[in-house]
Amino acid sequence: MSFQTISVIGLGYIGLPTAAMFASRKINVIGVDVNQNAVATINQGKIHIVEPDLDMIVHTAVSGGYLKAVLVPEPADAFLIAVPTPFKPCAEGAIPEPDLSYIESACNGIAPVLKKGDLVILESTSPVGATEQVAAWLAAARPDLSFPQTAGESANVNVAHCPERVLPGHVVRELVENDRVIGGMSARCSERSVELYKIFVQGDCVITNARTAEMAKLTENSCRDVQIAFANELSMICDKLDIDVWELIALANRHPRINILQPGPGVGGHCIAVDPWFIVSKTPNEAQLIHTARLVNDSKPEWVLDRVDIAVSNYLQQNPSKRVLDVTIACYGLAFKPDIDDLRESPSKYIAQKICEKHNGQVLLVEPNISELPTSMADYNLVKVDAAIKEANIHVLLVDHKQFRLQPAPQGIIVDTKGIWI
Repeated sequence: MSFQTISVIGLGYIGLPTAAMFASRKINVIGVDVNQNAVATINQGKIHIVEPDLDMIVHTAVSGGYLKAVLVPEPADAFLIAVPTPFKPCAEGAIPEPDLSYIESACNGIAPVLKKGDLVILESTSPVGATEQVAAWLAAARPDLSFPQTAGESANVNVAHCPERVLPGHVVRELVENDRVIGGMSARCSERSVELYKIFVQGDCVITNARTAEMAKLTENSCRDVQIAFANELSMICDKLDIDVWELIALANRHPRINILQPGPGVGGHCIAVDPWFIVSKTPNEAQLIHTARLVNDSKPEWVLDRVDIAVSNYLQQNPSKRVLDVTIACYGLAFKPDIDDLRESPSKYIAQKICEKHNGQVLLVEPNISELPTSMADYNLVKVDAAIKEANIHVLLVDHKQFRLQPAPQGIIVDTKGIWI
């Protein structure tokens, strides 16, 4: 086999499970991360994220000597880059542009240890052209090696793009079972990438070019964003027309060719809330529907906050002896989706934080998948679900975690963005 040692750059929600899956096949894996706590935790055979079944796989891989974490890249035969691609700061209302600085930093990190015959795969969700940019950065750092943009099939170092396509909470299973889209900068780059992923991937490895592979991931998540925007817009329309949106969607979905998604407080996470902007920023005049869907979904948290204000006003009207200071609000869920601990780009976290900032009374935060609040919310109250149900006057349901789905609707005024306590 061509790959005796594999290096994964970035040990987050995608990088660590990917590293663990290769290591589970008794391949030597070197994980690289700038977070010293994450590196130390992994080297103890533990994990620093919440993902079902991952802890056992990591523990076994570390104990068996197949997985280690380091702060500085070491030589390997293949390098998988799985680092964040956030936005650059921009003015309100402007189209966000992707920030590739983390990818550039990863390239600068691996460049000194590259050698002839190595394979570099960009897994980070990226704007079209990012894989070519990776190859350009590496070529500039290592003029002694040849790369596909100049040497084609005979390049010393092969470069490809293979986006992750997994669902948080099901990452371990989907890494193995899902098809992979592989876009090499040459046919040889694609072939070697397929060889690498087939170490553990049971799904098909479908070959295309790098730009199409980049666009495939953006397209998948933009499609979901548009579908969610329809559901979220429908929920706001139904609220204005005094119609139960949950009943309406259930009725509409009885049509054999209709499958409307469920509305929520917005869209979060590292993919659906981010990736459509990569298309819009590249083609702003053409991406009209994708752009509008982003605006709809980004507006939903403010709509929810308005509903909370109305709930406080209604409570005070029902209890004229009370003041705003006497009103306790509980926010249920901070993660961007059910049954995970991932707070990235979470509309629920944003809503809860805004309530904490503007409400003069007590605010109780319930997130069963974390043990402490993020730094930006460290001054607020993280409580158990039972305490919130007992103490709060207004209950704001933001995430349909299993702990909430199993809980009967609490007493008091409910603002339910997920339709489980209606």
